[in-house]
Amino acid sequence: MAVIAVDIAGRPYEVRIGAGLLAELVPQCRGMLRKRGVPIITDANVHTAWGDVVEAALRDNGHEPHWRILQPGEQTKSWDELAATVNWLLEMEVERNDHIIALGGGVIGDLTGFCASVTKRGCKFIQVPTTLLAQVDSSVGGKTAINTPAGKNLVGAFHQPSLVLADLSALETLPDRELRAGYAEVVKYGLIDDADFFAWCDTNGAAMLAGDSHLREYAVAYSVSAKARIVAEDEFETTGKRALLNLGHTFGHALEAETGFSARLLHGEAVALGMVLAARYSAHLGLMPRASAEHVAQHIGDVGLPARLGELELDCNGSDLVRHMLHDKKMDAGTLPFLLMKGVGHTYLDKTVALDDVAAFLDEELSRG
Repeated sequence: MAVIAVDIAGRPYEVRIGAGLLAELVPQCRGMLRKRGVPIITDANVHTAWGDVVEAALRDNGHEPHWRILQPGEQTKSWDELAATVNWLLEMEVERNDHIIALGGGVIGDLTGFCASVTKRGCKFIQVPTTLLAQVDSSVGGKTAINTPAGKNLVGAFHQPSLVLADLSALETLPDRELRAGYAEVVKYGLIDDADFFAWCDTNGAAMLAGDSHLREYAVAYSVSAKARIVAEDEFETTGKRALLNLGHTFGHALEAETGFSARLLHGEAVALGMVLAARYSAHLGLMPRASAEHVAQHIGDVGLPARLGELELDCNGSDLVRHMLHDKKMDAGTLPFLLMKGVGHTYLDKTVALDDVAAFLDEELSRG
């Protein structure tokens, strides 16, 4: 088992990565499960795949699981579900020092973490991510949120978990599409600031996705270590360092909004295409060689992720997508900073981008088919 420390001042915690952690849930959470009853928030798919394992793990150690089973998908990150889940926690008489378990992917982790942040002005929670995307990204760092009609993740809080348990066995039950979507957040770490890791992805990404357990453990551990380092430097995204983790997200969130935050385009797929667009737009501006941008697109496409805007068959234009971007959380005094690239492994925050130029660029990408 790999153990990675997230060194948040005053609130450090561990991310434990290995196979079989769900079956060892109680000893892994030793000292955190104070009561017989344990509230667990999950979705129907995860409950079907892993509910029996978690149920047995708790009951065999003297605990009684209390399940809240939600519908899968981004639509669950809503005002209505936030209110209903908080009310459920209050009915369960959850106390501030109790731990809620978030068992699932990014949607469940985001919603549970936000519920924990506001219930009784802040109670505790444990992230048990079951998707690749959640294991390498959303379960670490304390960002929690829900979606609104105005955009994705616009209402939320920074609220760090007490522990993250990333069971690699859970990846074996993931649909291939979900696994590929999570891979987008793996390769992102190479594109941000480590060209050598991008090269590792180039060589090993396909085999990792195909099921090589050693490659999966390395990919998850490397990604968590990279994120932990950045989060420790900039927990609340105030210095700009943590903003680098949003590479591909400005374009990606606009695409998610245009497709209605639906299964038509998964979050990781949107991020993957968003990174391709960030690379191509950087080449458009002369910041990175066009060949490097196309290398990024080629790799994304080769692992089965969307690499061309035209393939989404959107009924919109570049200006429509830019209008979605105006709701981006990074908006500052009417200016939208963009994460652009000076090369593979050299991402930076640019506050001088003209949105009309972005719209024109997107029109060209939409016409490429």
